[in-house]
Amino acid sequence: MSTGSLLYGFDIELSDVDRGVYDTLALRVPCHASETPQHLLARVLAFCLEATEGLAFGRGLAEPDEPALTVRDLTGALQAWIDVGSPDAARLHRAAKAAPRVAVYTHKDPGALLRQLAGERIHRAADIRIHAFDRALLDALAARLQRRMAFALAVNERHLYVTLGGEVLSGEVHTHALDDG
Repeated sequence: MSTGSLLYGFDIELSDVDRGVYDTLALRVPCHASETPQHLLARVLAFCLEATEGLAFGRGLAEPDEPALTVRDLTGALQAWIDVGSPDAARLHRAAKAAPRVAVYTHKDPGALLRQLAGERIHRAADIRIHAFDRALLDALAARLQRRMAFALAVNERHLYVTLGGEVLSGEVHTHALDDG
């Protein structure tokens, strides 16, 4: 954990019907001083939506050349580079050369990101997917953010249902290809 970071704890009961993943996650996630609550929560939700063997958080904003999340196989080989936010074309180009699968989860306007990347030279651009979180859902979660949180996350047809303290918050994840811009 880098200087200026706060450690957040998330205990999550995950029921991802779309992928058949049912798990209890205990995540300890450092939040850099410059990181917004929405970015932190986008990293946590991306972890849930990508949950698989070999998934790990990157070193965060303190290491700008690393992705937010990685998936490595048992030999340590990089299988997936998963970014959160609005990476530029050069970063995605490098990611697509480094890993067989690249995905981006954004908490910002996906249209702006797609326009920014349109026409740029990106290796295997057609294979990269941009997943946009419902901004109202992230804002609602950010308003309830605590250093230690427990909630249930159900995923069905790319719709997220977060049950937190007896309240259900929901929103969709929209997926775009880079050529959708």
